[in-house]
Amino acid sequence: MKVLAALLLLGGLLCAFDSVKEVPIRIFMIGDSTMADKSYAPGNPEKGWGQIFPLYFKPGIEVFNHAINGRSTRNFRAEGRWDVVMAELKRGDYVIIQFGHNDQKIDDPNRYASPEDYKQNLIRYVEEASAKGAIPILATPLSRRSFDEQGALKDTHLSYTEKVKEVAAMLGVTLLDLNAKSRSLIMDWGEEKSKELFMHVAPGQYDRFPEGIVDNTHFSPTGAFRICDLVVEEMKLKLPELAKFFKN
Repeated sequence: MKVLAALLLLGGLLCAFDSVKEVPIRIFMIGDSTMADKSYAPGNPEKGWGQIFPLYFKPGIEVFNHAINGRSTRNFRAEGRWDVVMAELKRGDYVIIQFGHNDQKIDDPNRYASPEDYKQNLIRYVEEASAKGAIPILATPLSRRSFDEQGALKDTHLSYTEKVKEVAAMLGVTLLDLNAKSRSLIMDWGEEKSKELFMHVAPGQYDRFPEGIVDNTHFSPTGAFRICDLVVEEMKLKLPELAKFFKN
């Protein structure tokens, strides 16, 4: 009887272990156009880094990219997009939160959030995700390619970047300092070559942009992949439990 009981106990433990193993790692993403999925239609070279992100993982990791163009911490919630994410969140899920580009737009009351409001909005996202047992991850806004007349890269997010850092420190949340990482990338590539990271399209190069385009905010495929490299580098360092799930 003791042997039988021991075998039954072992069987139960193995079943429990298998059920734990089968629980997938799920990563949710909320943010703006720099993170968002873009159309795969022919002639559209623009890519968000969140669109590329799933390619870096081994099978079994689920990535849900809810980022969308033009959204700030304010209107992402006001439009009910956060409610959709919250309805899906489960204990142990990860949530990457990256806003800032549109929160700065003072001339648009639907999107604008002052630096202090931006901070409070981030706190709400973090606290609400945490209340569901999810693991929030804050990311500072990605740098624009904006050089001054002396060839120095301007800091276009200023206090918004600092507010993200303040919230991360105050609430003990993992911080991906993508602002610093992307600024270093742009400066390393230099004023001319860094155009390759962004949407600098020559006239006639793509049917969608017959007259060409100069966009120093949104990423080319090259830029999206390089930003993903930086994200994965940060995540391996700061979230070591996820390191084994990335491809070599």
